[in-house]
Amino acid sequence: MSLIGHLVGMGRHLHRPIFFSLVILTTLAAMSLLSAAIQDRGTTPLELLLLILYAILILWISASFWTAAIGFARLLRRPETLAADLDAAIPPAGREASGEPFRTALVMPVYNEDPERVFAGLRAMHQSLLETGRHQGFEIFILSDTRDPDTWIQEELQWRRWARELGDSTRLFYRNRVENTARKSGNLADFCRDWGARYRYMIVLDADSIMTGETLVEMVRRMEADPSLALLQVPPVPVNRSSLFARMLQFAGSLYGRMFAAGLSYWQGGTANFWGHNAILRVEPFAAHCGLPKLPGREPFGGDILSHDFVEAALLARAGWKVRLADDLGGSYEEIPPTLIDYAKRDRRWCQGNLQHARLVLAAGFKSLSRIHFAMGVMSYLASPLWLIFLVATGIEAYLQSRTAPVYFLGESVLPVWPASYTVEMATVLWFTLIMLFLPKLLALVLLAVHPEQARRFGGLARASLSVLIESLLSVLLAPVLMLFQSKFVAAILLRTSVGWPTQQRGDHQTGFGQALGAHGLHTLIALIAGLVTYTYVPAFFWWFTPVLAGLALSIPVSMITSRTSLGLLARRAGLFMTPEETDEPRVLRALDENLANPRPCSCAGPKDLDLWSRAVLDPCVHALHASLLPDERPSRRRRHYLEGLIFQLQDEGPNSLNPNEKRALLSHRDGLQELHTLLWADGASRPDS
Repeated sequence: MSLIGHLVGMGRHLHRPIFFSLVILTTLAAMSLLSAAIQDRGTTPLELLLLILYAILILWISASFWTAAIGFARLLRRPETLAADLDAAIPPAGREASGEPFRTALVMPVYNEDPERVFAGLRAMHQSLLETGRHQGFEIFILSDTRDPDTWIQEELQWRRWARELGDSTRLFYRNRVENTARKSGNLADFCRDWGARYRYMIVLDADSIMTGETLVEMVRRMEADPSLALLQVPPVPVNRSSLFARMLQFAGSLYGRMFAAGLSYWQGGTANFWGHNAILRVEPFAAHCGLPKLPGREPFGGDILSHDFVEAALLARAGWKVRLADDLGGSYEEIPPTLIDYAKRDRRWCQGNLQHARLVLAAGFKSLSRIHFAMGVMSYLASPLWLIFLVATGIEAYLQSRTAPVYFLGESVLPVWPASYTVEMATVLWFTLIMLFLPKLLALVLLAVHPEQARRFGGLARASLSVLIESLLSVLLAPVLMLFQSKFVAAILLRTSVGWPTQQRGDHQTGFGQALGAHGLHTLIALIAGLVTYTYVPAFFWWFTPVLAGLALSIPVSMITSRTSLGLLARRAGLFMTPEETDEPRVLRALDENLANPRPCSCAGPKDLDLWSRAVLDPCVHALHASLLPDERPSRRRRHYLEGLIFQLQDEGPNSLNPNEKRALLSHRDGLQELHTLLWADGASRPDS
C-alpha cells in the first residue's frame, strides 16, 4: 500500500489519470486471466458472452476497489480527527455587498412523513445551532408535499406550536403545495421561485436527516471561502435503527463509508456528485441552471426526472461551477430502512430514476465526469441482472463442457493429446474477484489498528473484526437476494412499469412469516429448482454455486431474523456492530431522542376525540390555522361545483363516504372549506358526522 500512498500524493491534476489507469489496468489483467482460462481451440459465442459480461462487471468492481484503496491511503496519511474551527468560521449572518445580512435556508421537503419525527429532527438541529452561537442568519423551511389529510393538519399544528415557542428569534416557515408537480425536484424549484432571492445558500435535508450545528456553520464557511463552489455534499452516516439488518448496515456504512468517500473525493475533485440531501447549494446558480425538463416519452423512461440530484450536479458543472464532496466533514446523519424488504422497496424507487440516466449519458454539453456519474448510476442497478445472466451463462457453459467428449488422437499422430485443464486459471479468476470485493473490509480494519482511539469507537479492534466477519457472511447470503430483487425491478422497468413515489417505512418494525413468504417465496423456489438442476446435470458446478443457492434458499428465515430488533440490541450489548455514534452519541442525536420521548401537546384546544381532518373542518382554532396557510387562489367554476358536491355528500352520507383525495380536496381551497365550516356550525353540529 506504500505505492498507492505515493501515487495518491502526486499532483492534483493527475488524480483522475491515476485512478482510471489503475481501474483499466486491473480490468485488463482480470480479462487476460479469464480469456486464458476459456480459450481452447477458439472462442464459442457463449464464451464470448462470458468475456463481455465479465469485462463490464470487473470494470465496475475494480472502480469500487480502487476508490476504497485510494481512500484508505488518504485516511492513513490524514490526522485522526478533523474538527471544524468555529472561531475561524465566517458567521452565517455576514453581509451582502448591499449591506444586508445574507441568509441560509434549512430546507426540508416532506411527503407523507411522520410529523413528530420531522419536527423532532429539526428541533434537534436548531438546538445544535444555538449551541454554536452562530445561528443568526439560518432560517428553516418545511416544504410539504404531503397528500394525506390528517398528516397535513398534524404538520401545521406541529409548525404552529414550535413557531410560538420560538417567537421572533428564529424564522420558521411552512407551506403545503396544492399539487406536488415533479415531486421533490419540483418542490425545491417552487421554493427557489418563491423565496430563493432571499437566500444566498440553502441546505437541503431529507425527512430523516440530522446535522450538527458545527457542520452547518462549517458548510457555510467553506462556501464563503470559495465563490466558485456551487454545491458541497457532506456524506451522511446511517444511525438510529435497532434491527439486526439496520445495525449491520450502519456499521458497514460508518466503517467502510469513510474510505469510499475519501476515494471518491480524490478522483471526482470539483466535479463531484449530489446525493439529494445533507448538502449546501448556492441558490443563485442552482436556480439559474438546474431547471429540469421533462424527458420525452412516457414513464418509466420519460416524464419527470426522478433521480434529480445527479442531473442537478451535472448541470452546475456544465455551467462552470464546482461541485465538491466534503469527505473530511462529519456531523451528517440519516436513517435507513429497518428490514431487507424495506431496503428493497427503497431500491425499487431509486432504480427507475437511475435507469433514466441512460438517456443522459450522451446528452449534449455535459462534462465527461458527469457522464461517468450517469453511467455509474445506471450500472448500480444494471449490475444485478448482468451478474444473473453471467451466472446462468456460466452454468450452461459448464454443462456443455461436461458433455464434450475429449479427443485424444488427432490426425495421424500415434501419441495422445491430453485435454488441457484450466482449473488453476479459473480459480485464479475467482480469487482475483473475491480479493477486490473483500479486501476493502480488511483495509478498514487496518485503519482501526493504526488509530486505536478510532478502534475504541467501533467497540475495539477485536469486536470490530468479529463484526466485519459476521457482516461479510451475512452479506454473502443477502447478495443473491438483492440481485434477484434488482433484476426484477430492472425487468419491470424495461417492460414500462412505473413505480410512482410511495412513502418510505422508516421506523423499526419486524418482518412476519407471511410478509417474508410473499417477498421471498419465489427466491426459495428458484434456489430449489436451480440447485436440483445443477446437482443433477453439472455436479462440479453445483459446489461452486452453493453460496448463491444458500442465500436464496435461506432468504425467508434470514429476512425475518435480521429484522428483529431484539437481536440487534443483543448484538449491541455484546459490543458487535458498534459505531462511533453509539459509543459516544453526538449531542444532536441525544436531542433528537429527547424530543421524540417528550412530545409537546397540541397548541389548539378542542374535541380531541375527532380525527385531525374533522378538527380542521369543525374546530375553530384548527380551522383558522389551516385556512390561514392556504394560498390565495379561487377555484374555477368547475372545481367549485365539485367541492359543493363533496359538501353535500359529507352532509348526506357522513365523512366515511369520502376517500382521502376527496377530503384533501375539501381542505385545499379556502372558500370551499369556509363554506363547509359555516354550514356545519349553522346546522348546530358538534362534529361532521352528527
